[in-house]
Amino acid sequence: MIDIIKLTAAETAARIASGELTAVQVTEAHLARIEAVDEKVHAFLHVDREGALAQARAVDEKRAKGEKLGPLAGVPLALKDIFTTEGIPTTVGSKLLEGWIPPYDATLTKRLKAADIVILGKTNMDEFAMGSSTENSAYGPTGNPWDLTRIPGGSGGGSSAALASFQAPLAIGTDTGGSIRQPASVTGTVGVKPTYGAVSRYGMVAFSSSLDQGGPCARTVLDAALLHEVIAGHDPLDSTSIDAPVPPVVEAARNGSVAGMRVGVVKQFRGEGYQAGVIQRFDESVELLKGLGAEIVELDCPSFDLALSAYYLIAPSECSSNLARFDGLRYGLRTGDDGTRSAEEVTSLTREAGFGPEVKRRIMLGTYALSSGYYDAYYGSAQKVRTLIKQDFDTAFEQVDVIVSPTTPTTAFAIGERADDPMAMYLADLCTIPTNLAGNAAMSLPCGLAPEDNLPVGLQIIAPVMKDDRLYKVGAAVEAAFVEKWGHPLIEEAPSL
Repeated sequence: MIDIIKLTAAETAARIASGELTAVQVTEAHLARIEAVDEKVHAFLHVDREGALAQARAVDEKRAKGEKLGPLAGVPLALKDIFTTEGIPTTVGSKLLEGWIPPYDATLTKRLKAADIVILGKTNMDEFAMGSSTENSAYGPTGNPWDLTRIPGGSGGGSSAALASFQAPLAIGTDTGGSIRQPASVTGTVGVKPTYGAVSRYGMVAFSSSLDQGGPCARTVLDAALLHEVIAGHDPLDSTSIDAPVPPVVEAARNGSVAGMRVGVVKQFRGEGYQAGVIQRFDESVELLKGLGAEIVELDCPSFDLALSAYYLIAPSECSSNLARFDGLRYGLRTGDDGTRSAEEVTSLTREAGFGPEVKRRIMLGTYALSSGYYDAYYGSAQKVRTLIKQDFDTAFEQVDVIVSPTTPTTAFAIGERADDPMAMYLADLCTIPTNLAGNAAMSLPCGLAPEDNLPVGLQIIAPVMKDDRLYKVGAAVEAAFVEKWGHPLIEEAPSL
């Protein structure tokens, strides 16, 4: 008897294409899994049972007629609740958009549907993607399937938890400062932040427009590559979309190798604040790469030490501008409109009731940084640091093909542990933020368990702009070496729910 929920996306698609399984069978198996475990995990905010089954039936009808199916046709997916979906809610984890039904699909949503991928529903997230733990969701936190008392990462913790608990074989996240890679790291899954502009942002609710990037999440490198190929590509509706061919990511994932590659290790990505077990697993990964034929090159990128400070000026500044549209007058929550109050009063009351504490904190920080007399000192200076970070990457990539680092300084921390300490929370993104500021591509994949707590550790791979295929080439080689060493994918070790 096939355990459908344990199949990879590639295996699932192949069995559907051959007729061994139907798309309806696969969808029903995952819906049953959601029903069985999601009350504990809380990965989903909305499950579209009828819509998912209708999509699955359409795939089976296509196959019955002999029509050509795409490489992921019939495979279920969990979609982060930041992409608009016609006819089903998009809340962005906020009370401000509770119950809002978009009248259109995001470009990414359209591409998923065109590829006959079955969208199971929308996943939980930090409100407006602001957070590293999914504790900032207005609808309650998500648990990490490895230990439900711990965080699944953020802001895309719902998507990573859905993968790690076998509620879906594929998921979509967004990455502004690490919100795909950090959740992947702490849940033992694979997450990719494509090159900025490689995946359309049209229909993705904006947090920080120069940093936000949608990307694939999966349990294997090949599955992530197959999903990457579906969602990437030029979109005339997005002015920042890159008009260039999608790099050959699937080919790279099928032919993973690091032989003859130069792999950089940045000295700034270790030291105080890094968990001993994380560094141990990272050092072992570097030795593994060396054993696979890679040349290891030590790198010094001094501006990376300033990345966190620059990010927490640039991102709040852009969010204060983007979130100004949520005024209670056009869509979403409206509070205090009793006929006696002005529009300004209604807007103020709506934002007070609808925005959570972290969103308010970042709006206030950003508004202050952009205010008259402070713009050059704060936002302007942060953009200069951003340029230095990009220059450090450019210099590094003259010497190496890819850079590797720990994805996060620690394993998953306990829910509530950092809730009252914003700085400690922000440090979770220490290794991931430089890539967002520079706009290049990065991946996190599992590289073992930390000996102190038996929780997953992530290896981050960083590639130059539009060289996303290098992530998959290296990632597939590392993944294959781990599978050969332990006999099965790391994710199989996650505790049963």
